[in-house]
Amino acid sequence: MLLGSIDVSATDDDQSLLNVRTIGILPYGIKGKGADRGIYYDIANSIGKEAGYRLTNQISPYARIIFELKSGAADLSILFKYKQLEDHVIYIAPLPTLKTVVIGLQGTNIESVKQLKFKTLGYLRGAKFSDVIDNDPDIKTFETAHFRQAIKMLINGRVDAIIGPIDPIHSAAINLGQDRSIFGQPLVVAERTPWVQISKKSVDKFSVEKLRSAFNSLSETGEITKIRNRYISGAVDLERGPTR
Repeated sequence: MLLGSIDVSATDDDQSLLNVRTIGILPYGIKGKGADRGIYYDIANSIGKEAGYRLTNQISPYARIIFELKSGAADLSILFKYKQLEDHVIYIAPLPTLKTVVIGLQGTNIESVKQLKFKTLGYLRGAKFSDVIDNDPDIKTFETAHFRQAIKMLINGRVDAIIGPIDPIHSAAINLGQDRSIFGQPLVVAERTPWVQISKKSVDKFSVEKLRSAFNSLSETGEITKIRNRYISGAVDLERGPTR
């Protein structure tokens, strides 16, 4: 039987099915042609399978994932720590910290937030990247649906720079057929750590320690790093899947 986009064995025991949710942001969760994929998507699948659980994985927006972790409709996800979730989840393990940057085109080196005054930044809709920038009335933002749109606007001169984690910005550039060399020197404005986290309503069905042990095993074998590198290096076409 196919549930979501993962092959699972047929059974009536739905209580044992680990319901995973992955954020729909490239390269973390990608709705692809034929099959979904992404860094967090693949990592979560690997953790569940290593722990011995059947699972289904759905790519969803942040707001829906947060609601479903609170309600228990979703069991597991990989997200930053959010205040609205801290009473509703248990943190299993951290992934490598992500650097949030402001970056412009080649030749534009941003060395301080002061340089951003009266500039316009491409800003992913619904995201929150920097309190300092968000609270500065002299820094304008233009909301974009995804980083590909932000890069197109940057190239066309409609925004002065982009803000966001460096990995998805680079991946979006690759997806557009651009090289990382189109960008100038980035300014790091924040660092945040994504965590594998499980809903507290799910801990009676799934073992936190078993999931943590599975994550540690995958980390020790280098599988977590391999998954990330496949997407960042371009070894996975972000639209079609693996290229080699």
